[in-house]
Amino acid sequence: MTATRRSSTAPPDGNARLRRRDVVLAGVGVAAGLRGTPAAAAAFPDRAVRIVVPYSVGVGPDVIARSVAERLARQWGQPVLVDNKPGASGIIAFGEVRRTPADGYTLFLADTATLAVNPLLHTTLPYDPVLDLVPLTLLFRATFLLWVGAESRLSSVVALLDAARRAPGKVSYASLGHGHASHVAIETFARAADVHMLHVPFKDAGAMLTAVAVGDVDFTAIGINTASGLMASGKLRPIAVAAKRRLPAYPDIPTLLDAGGPAVEMHPWAALVAVARTPPPVLEQLRRDIAAVLDLADVRSRAESAGFEITPSTPQALSERIEADIALYAPLIREGRIARL
Repeated sequence: MTATRRSSTAPPDGNARLRRRDVVLAGVGVAAGLRGTPAAAAAFPDRAVRIVVPYSVGVGPDVIARSVAERLARQWGQPVLVDNKPGASGIIAFGEVRRTPADGYTLFLADTATLAVNPLLHTTLPYDPVLDLVPLTLLFRATFLLWVGAESRLSSVVALLDAARRAPGKVSYASLGHGHASHVAIETFARAADVHMLHVPFKDAGAMLTAVAVGDVDFTAIGINTASGLMASGKLRPIAVAAKRRLPAYPDIPTLLDAGGPAVEMHPWAALVAVARTPPPVLEQLRRDIAAVLDLADVRSRAESAGFEITPSTPQALSERIEADIALYAPLIREGRIARL
């Protein structure tokens, strides 16, 4: 069913977003200036570390998290546990993480939804993505493709957009829920093409892809690793990759621009963050050790095989990524394409 617009307070304006980012970057600067505090003398870690992942076991982000956890455990000589808490676009998981001690022993795999979309969509949240966390690093980004059923009449991007223009609100698309990366990505595509489509949310990827494959929903956007099984069996067909360049492993799949659509990129991402007020020496070690793990060939290879690109970053670059996505997605809410909750 389509989302209807609800009256609510407007999303933060540009100046407000910059002030919020200044809080994050100020925290990073304070952390850098407090070396030599008593916490620096403590050996970290001296017990198990937990990474909370707001995804189910076995999906792409979970695979990456487990790969990183495995190598950190070897490096530290301590267990690094992955704690899966899927659902509600990460709201439940993040709300729990913010209540844990600020000691570096609980990390959170945050993503586009938890850090950039949820603050725009929700009038109230059980967490503040600026005040409750400290950025560590970007982890990876994915690339979405547009998918249709093998027997779909909408066999190209041009056909899909033509149909959407002839009958506004009739062409349907599937997402993994209100505010999910797939939802905001497709609405960004629709806005760029100046069309309106029918949003059909699903709770899990299997049901969503099956609905597209059998023609109950016209199309969706998701990473190639998630749809590879149905693509291999001939039930789903990719019609475009939402990136500047074609995928090296699938050079025959055109970019959106090559296929006659708008030059829209769909790159959902994930990052690691710690609880606010974690001791600066611990943050420094976490950033250093995670960066070393992300540079390992086997970690990068495992990510690539799951359809992801490892993208380590500085805390400032992560904060800038969040701000860029807020600016990108804010018009979707402001114009009523996606309803606030």
